[in-house]
Amino acid sequence: MIRDRLNRPLFDLRLSLIDRCNLRCRYCMPEEVFGPDYAFLPKERLLTPAALERAVRAFVSLGVRKVRLTGGEPLLRPEAVDIVARLARVEGLVDLAMTTNATRLARLAAPLAAAGLRRVNASLDALDPVVFRKMSGGRGHPSRVLEGIDAARAAGLDVKVNTVIRRDLNDSEIEPLADHFRRAGITLRFIEYMDTGNHHGWDHSLTVPAAEILERIGRLHPLEPLPPSAPGEVARRHRYNGLPVEAGVITSITQPFCRDCGRARLSADGRLFTCLFATRGHDLLELLDSRAPVARIAERIREVWGAREDRYSELRASQSEPRDKKVEMSYIGG
Repeated sequence: MIRDRLNRPLFDLRLSLIDRCNLRCRYCMPEEVFGPDYAFLPKERLLTPAALERAVRAFVSLGVRKVRLTGGEPLLRPEAVDIVARLARVEGLVDLAMTTNATRLARLAAPLAAAGLRRVNASLDALDPVVFRKMSGGRGHPSRVLEGIDAARAAGLDVKVNTVIRRDLNDSEIEPLADHFRRAGITLRFIEYMDTGNHHGWDHSLTVPAAEILERIGRLHPLEPLPPSAPGEVARRHRYNGLPVEAGVITSITQPFCRDCGRARLSADGRLFTCLFATRGHDLLELLDSRAPVARIAERIREVWGAREDRYSELRASQSEPRDKKVEMSYIGG
């Protein structure tokens, strides 16, 4: 494994397939910014399936064993199943997963599983349709997401559900979501509302702390903490007493985990980012498009990672103002 200047190994790659999405969630792609005139990447600028495969082979040669496909919404990419099939054949890659809003998952779950996808994280911020549409910019319906989750489980995929909680918008959904997925036997992870991107008007007072979320769930169903299941795991895991079902929290705001972060992110047009809150990326497009040898691509990744010092979440509290001009989360995935 290669290590950065803070001795953090690179072990996880988030690979964006596309920067577009069919929802307009308030914390990621607010409609007033990402409207009809917004300039998304044209399809000719997206990394080809072959270039994505070369990138993954380079990362795997450096010790990466986990790749998660992201977006935007990765299932808007027409070649998504082909991309999964290509990456699943990469020797040394142990875990191939996808984060999706699941609105298109019902018909694609079986082909994705057959192609080699192992796990899915489905984003669902509310069960109540009215609250769901407030979160999603007036688009979509929770029933589509639930259908996608059911299809993924039927196809043999391991499924987790991610929920971003924003106070006074969907915090009323904490208990209903916890109860629903506890009964369904599906791991649910609540994510603290973060200051990603530049356009959603983040305010610390709108973040519901993980401790409050766990306390509220615990009033209904007692929880017991679990140890991390792997190095660098970001979720703080808990199990419902007497059941093999988990509820977790991701605490970027109240308990930053920068010191254990070993994640790199590659945008759909070939820019390498070493932090979710980065202000710039490192261009790998020329290497990937020119069919450079995997060893040369890996050499460039090693250079970038070796210079890495990112720890924005740890420093956030000491800064007078949140960092401006951060990369958009929709551009590099979560």
